[in-house]
Amino acid sequence: MKYDFCFKMLRNNHGLLAALLIFVPLCSCDTTVCDIPNKNERFDCHPDAPATSTNCQSRGCCWQSGTPSKEQSESDAKRVINVPYCFYPKDYPTYNVTAWKETDYGYTASLARSTPSSWPNDVKALTLDIWFETAQRLHFKIYDPNTKRYEVPIRTPPVPHQKARNPEYIVKYRASPFGITVTRRTNGAILFDTMIDSAPLIFADQFIQISSQLSTHLLYGIGGRKSTLLHNASSWQQFAMWARDQAPQFNTNLYGSHPFYINIERDGLSHGVFLLNSNAMDVDIQPMPAVTFRTIGGILDFYVFTGPSTTSVVQQYTEVIGRPQMPPYWALGFHLCRYNYGSVQKLKLVIERNRKLKIPYEVQWNDIDYMDKHLDWTYDKVAYAGLPNVVKDIHNYGQKYVIIVDPGISTDYPGKYKPYDEGLKSGIFVRNATGQPLIGRVWPGSTVFPDFTHPGAAEWWYQQMKDFHDVLPFDGLWTDMNEPSNFVDGSTVGCTQNRLDRPPYVPGIAENVLQAKTICPSAQQYLSSHYNLHNMYGLTEVQATQSGLHKLLGKRSLVVSRSSFPSLGHFGSHWSGDISSTWEDLYYSIPAILEYQFYGIPMVGADICGFQHDTTEELCVRWMQLGAFYPFMRNHNDDTSKDQDPAAFSASARQIMKTALELRYWLLPYFYTRFHYSHLTGAPVVQPLFSHYPHDKNTYPIDKQFMWGSELLISPVLDQGQTEVRAYFPADLWYDIYSGVRLTGVGSLVTIKAPLEKINVHVRGGSILPLQSPNVTTTQSRKNPFEILVAFNASGLAFGSLFWDDGESLDTFESGKYDFIEFNARKGSVISKVVKMGYHPASGLYLNNVYIFGVSQAPKSATVNGKMAIVHYNPQTQVLQINGFSVDLLNMISIKWQ
Repeated sequence: MKYDFCFKMLRNNHGLLAALLIFVPLCSCDTTVCDIPNKNERFDCHPDAPATSTNCQSRGCCWQSGTPSKEQSESDAKRVINVPYCFYPKDYPTYNVTAWKETDYGYTASLARSTPSSWPNDVKALTLDIWFETAQRLHFKIYDPNTKRYEVPIRTPPVPHQKARNPEYIVKYRASPFGITVTRRTNGAILFDTMIDSAPLIFADQFIQISSQLSTHLLYGIGGRKSTLLHNASSWQQFAMWARDQAPQFNTNLYGSHPFYINIERDGLSHGVFLLNSNAMDVDIQPMPAVTFRTIGGILDFYVFTGPSTTSVVQQYTEVIGRPQMPPYWALGFHLCRYNYGSVQKLKLVIERNRKLKIPYEVQWNDIDYMDKHLDWTYDKVAYAGLPNVVKDIHNYGQKYVIIVDPGISTDYPGKYKPYDEGLKSGIFVRNATGQPLIGRVWPGSTVFPDFTHPGAAEWWYQQMKDFHDVLPFDGLWTDMNEPSNFVDGSTVGCTQNRLDRPPYVPGIAENVLQAKTICPSAQQYLSSHYNLHNMYGLTEVQATQSGLHKLLGKRSLVVSRSSFPSLGHFGSHWSGDISSTWEDLYYSIPAILEYQFYGIPMVGADICGFQHDTTEELCVRWMQLGAFYPFMRNHNDDTSKDQDPAAFSASARQIMKTALELRYWLLPYFYTRFHYSHLTGAPVVQPLFSHYPHDKNTYPIDKQFMWGSELLISPVLDQGQTEVRAYFPADLWYDIYSGVRLTGVGSLVTIKAPLEKINVHVRGGSILPLQSPNVTTTQSRKNPFEILVAFNASGLAFGSLFWDDGESLDTFESGKYDFIEFNARKGSVISKVVKMGYHPASGLYLNNVYIFGVSQAPKSATVNGKMAIVHYNPQTQVLQINGFSVDLLNMISIKWQ
């Protein structure tokens, strides 16, 4: 190993060496500081390409000679990282603790550095505040005490004045060089640990970097981008965050930014780490294992969550960023859309042909082709003449209607286009560096962009939606293009050359330029620069949109956003963007949906059958089957692809799709109850297997199967031509949902049949599912009687619950306007208990059918509330069905058999 820069400098005369040392923060000629034989413990000193020995030398870092790899010799916008050639020595100058004090709330400390880093404008004095906020949540900030810096403006819990009692974590520090460790009290597992000699803390004005050891290589989160669910930290990876209008690809930044991860520890416990920072950033992981956060603005504002389960980590995280909203019941139905129906006649044709199939079909959408010249809050009165009458028909059928709106507001019709005229008058558009409205180009041509952080923007936005709702009464809004997307880089006149548009470091984002496909970072918004707020643009639009819809409709609605940031789930929903009609993207939709559960955005889906390119019948059938278990289920495709609504396929394919939809609608009361728990506690509605089987290491990489709650295991077909699935069954009792046939899992892969007409779904023993006979809309299905499915565990027990309200009123749980019923079963009986009765539907809540899986002996008779009922028993499957009764769920129910 050679460290060329050290020897080169020694060969120079003393004058040159002295001159160099003025600019070089460190040039240690003690080669032991560069002796880091484990390459996995080397931290990148030159994350910006290209790295050369000369550049590395100028930064005072260690260089290992060798033939430069592609990653280090090219400025690759989607760079793939590996062992760095240029890495920090063990004694690189960083911060020391000059004062450390215990406080009533935790600790406070002063940090200082005397030698500059290689980045301009070091903040030489820092403050560290540590709050023991709850027993499971530690919060700490590192910031400049002398100059106020930008901080993310989302609502988080106020910091406490007193330490939490009995914290599950221990905090220690090192004074020189500064380091902090957070460990789990019970087992000493690393939760956060910066005491790495070769990974210095750097806090410059536009380059902030901190590294931490990981407990294991099992890492999840850090989104969003196209990837597997497990980010295996036994390999080098980089996650760049800067919201971008980009069809999902590997190794590049996409629509959202979520600097949050979950790390599974050696004993199966989990913890989480969240950096509350909205600036452009990299998050690097390396096989030490370790993680490095590298951001170009703001402060370091960290939360550490002790879990110890994956679910409890997410619950603790959403306690900080906001619990998920409760969706309206209708939003859980089947949604249908495409870009460019082309005419109102084609739209009507698609609606009618799918209704004719009598399939469950809830919501019709329109993409931008319904607009007049792509102008927000207009419709094309030629191609879509009579559209208000179509919407009236949709509502008369019991369906809902959702339209797209983009943030770009046209400037081409001054004095004739109210959204622009009123926005200009109110001064609510994003401004360029000279203080004028920034002009970009999107679908309607020249556009300005609303600044949704402006105090007047929400009212302006509400007024536009109200005026248009009077013409076209939509039920929800789709906020697309809200990264924000721009068809020119920066603006129509480009961007400045200032430090915001040309920062000293740009994270590893696509095109390696901040303004690519968006607006100038130097653009000014009410709260701060776009440089700071860019990643939050979609969130602020969703906040204004949700607020406007609540005011307009007076009930729950649906807002679906492409761009996302922490706390989006508190206000809206998300879909995974412009994916392709491929088997690959069918699979990758699963890790995407599971990952967004971690981010507190449970209402998430993918474009069923794919958005781009033509689908095939087989692919679309399999995708409709999988999509029946997405939290948000929408079939959507682009303007050049062939039709892919269910009615566009063969009779056999249509029937399979109808069956999948009827299965979903049958399960909707259960799905809705899971959303209630999510709204109440923050728990995900769908989860990976390891969330429920954390000590089963085989579950850690599984992302081709998933679970709804703890009750359902979904094992879809994800490959062309397959009629079998190799599915993993953890050690537990499982029942086929269709037949009740029992499968005893032993923690192994099992080959199960999966003919084209079937998606494999298994009920976990110990579950009770509330169900309802399906119908063509939830308006109709909600009037049907209920059923329950009981699946006994090995001990002969089962439990379940039902949350029920009117499906649309605001804050029904908070106001007590709901019903909550618990079900308990043991061998020979099922008992219901009304825990809360605050909602009385006109059609009543009646139970008339019970399925019981795992009944080993044929019963002679059954009673419901003491009255005889009809018994059906299958000795081969050991399934008991009891019907021939009708009882009110709002009274206690006792079902017995013997």
